[in-house]
Amino acid sequence: MITLSSARGAARAGVLTAAFAALLCTTATTVSVASTESPSPRPAAVQADVPAGVTAGVAVFDRQTGTFTEQLNTSAQFRSASVVKLLIALDVLWNRSPDALTATDRARIDTMLRGSDDTAASTFWSNNGSGAIIDRMVTRLGLTDTARPPSTHPGFWGYTALSARDTVKIYRHLLDSAPAATRDYLLGNLRQSTRCATDGYDQHFGIAGSFNRPWAVKQGWSGFSSGGCTAPTSAAAKAAAADEAAGEPTGTSAAPTPAGADAVDLSRPALHSTGVVGAGDRSIVAVFTLHAGGTSYGKAYTDIGRLTRSLNVPGASRPAGTWIGTWGSGVRVRTQATTDSGAITTLPAGVEVLVGCQKRGQQVSQPPYVNDWWAQLPQYGGYMTNIYLSVPDNQVPGVPVC
Repeated sequence: MITLSSARGAARAGVLTAAFAALLCTTATTVSVASTESPSPRPAAVQADVPAGVTAGVAVFDRQTGTFTEQLNTSAQFRSASVVKLLIALDVLWNRSPDALTATDRARIDTMLRGSDDTAASTFWSNNGSGAIIDRMVTRLGLTDTARPPSTHPGFWGYTALSARDTVKIYRHLLDSAPAATRDYLLGNLRQSTRCATDGYDQHFGIAGSFNRPWAVKQGWSGFSSGGCTAPTSAAAKAAAADEAAGEPTGTSAAPTPAGADAVDLSRPALHSTGVVGAGDRSIVAVFTLHAGGTSYGKAYTDIGRLTRSLNVPGASRPAGTWIGTWGSGVRVRTQATTDSGAITTLPAGVEVLVGCQKRGQQVSQPPYVNDWWAQLPQYGGYMTNIYLSVPDNQVPGVPVC
């Protein structure tokens, strides 16, 4: 028997066999080692820690004190990806009670906000005036950096320009000015955000991964080829997964594109996390990020997680555990520490995971390596084999035994 050594990282990716891949439904990729990160006492104020190669716009607003605790490039415009679904939903409900919605439209809003469904968003976009939706909401909410999609892509709602400070305004309206029925309905959906979006992307990054509930989130992603959870099978699903800024171009543009909208970066992969955190929805958090071309979803997921965890978010409760990098693609999280137990989900390739504890389970073998230690992932409610953790030993040092 040969246990994993410090040299296993570079070697094991080249020796994975088809048999072992079938056992775990996992395809090997190059190893991406990430350092572990243990919880530590936090100072009263923390400056946003932006990972290398990431462009970020960040705003954290404390509703209790009425002040910002984090501000970084707050007016910078990013393509919104699915964060614009907040404005689409608010427009549908403007001067209208949720109770007045048809059953069909209510179901569309539910899936658009919980599972970030693109088809639902495209339907509302087409039916309600496309870019005129953005024009109306800019006027209603007094937004300063938000603009309809550029003139070259009038039908692509995900190309709407949006900033961190305007996103805070949107949530402040929803929390403090919108009718109670609208507030409760929309936030109720955001509190039920599903881990796997309808296009097969794991959307519990950023806020959802950094803080314990209560939170309510609306995330956005664009420019990635795969994002864990499930693998889209149809050509249409693959196209949507490649760029969440979906929506069939309508070819209409009733008003001129606002100044600056055409200059928004539409090429670099984008990953955004927005929402409210803490008891009484104390803090509003908006984190917008762009990543270098070719960045994997797992790498961007990890980077926005590290950035979000560095923020001073009043009222937030942080999960206990140790953040550890993973390697491989298609790695499954299972209900028990065995390869024949049910699969809960798959991990984005190379993503960091929060490990709560570890225990011995079914021995996993890939000649010349073997390992019977499994990591418990509290945020997924399951286990993954330690063989795919980017650490030198079978048992992770410093992580307690379950």
